[in-house]
Amino acid sequence: MNTFGTRLKFTSFGESHGRAIGCVIDGMPAGLEFDEDFLQSELDKRRGGSRFTTPRKESDKAEVLSGVFEGYTTGHPIAIMVYNENTHVKDYNNLKDLFRPAHADFTYFYKYGLRDYRGGGRSSARESVARVAAGAICAMLLKEFGISVQSGVFGIGGVVSNLEEEQWDFEFAEKSEIFCLDPSLENEFKNEILNARNSKDSVGAAVFTKASGMLVGLGEVLYDKLDSKLAHALMGINGVKAVEIGEGINASKLRGSKNNDILRNIKFLTNHSGGILGGISNGENLILKTYFKPTPSIFLKQESMDKFGNNLEFQLKGRHDPCIGIRGSVVANAMVRLVLADCLLLNASANLKNLKKAYGLE
Repeated sequence: MNTFGTRLKFTSFGESHGRAIGCVIDGMPAGLEFDEDFLQSELDKRRGGSRFTTPRKESDKAEVLSGVFEGYTTGHPIAIMVYNENTHVKDYNNLKDLFRPAHADFTYFYKYGLRDYRGGGRSSARESVARVAAGAICAMLLKEFGISVQSGVFGIGGVVSNLEEEQWDFEFAEKSEIFCLDPSLENEFKNEILNARNSKDSVGAAVFTKASGMLVGLGEVLYDKLDSKLAHALMGINGVKAVEIGEGINASKLRGSKNNDILRNIKFLTNHSGGILGGISNGENLILKTYFKPTPSIFLKQESMDKFGNNLEFQLKGRHDPCIGIRGSVVANAMVRLVLADCLLLNASANLKNLKKAYGLE
């Protein structure tokens, strides 16, 4: 589906080499101060054009079409358009009938009976520009409640930071070309990416996301737990193959006495749970790790098959990220913001007291 969210709905549209990418955000409350400069700065983070990302250069200038008047949200759908300006359709002519390894080409073709071969069409990570735009608007709402979301890269390929999570430096990551959380490893991370690129190959990455200033009570029980909504959102990003919350897979190696977060004087002494208990936020920092596979678009000669069943060899052309996890960290940040904003709105009517307060009756 192309729509995400329950109370706050986000719908994206457009293809990699179509005229534009865009989104509609429905359910944002009226009266929120709209910071267009912040919106653009978030889109700028996701842009390519460096040695460590795709050479495809787009201005990614956001055009707000509706839902904002005189600097404030109106409570009506917010529509945003970002035009594609630098498409090289000819780079994909030789892929018209070919299934690229580890891409969505094969599954899209057999599901829909056709596919847009121009850069992957709808399955392209170019679509993530819409998610980042929506996430930026959600950040404006979260800011009103003191909630902030930060992301950065803590691993590239086989090089992974061994610092404790609280030692990772988000201020440094904000200025880093590759959003590196460990200053001592930035050059090593960069070398891993450049070595992969120079070898006509690609490399994976690990991303850490933290939400601070969390409120207690976000998330719905059973089938819409906060952790399941976050996993759903993050696994929906192109190239993501695993998500961990709190201790993640390490929790399976611990005993309960080590994994339990002790509560004392209305404060948790540890945060093995990653800020979520019973699918509901407990007020501690939200802790997430997202793992991206190597970019499937590589420039080595590969074997594959075409839609007619013929086996063949091919060599890819075009402009591709040697490590999708770099810009993926910006997208992960946006998706967490979307989930938290949706949960924030849902929680406003979770009990009678909250509902009466909304109408000035409490």
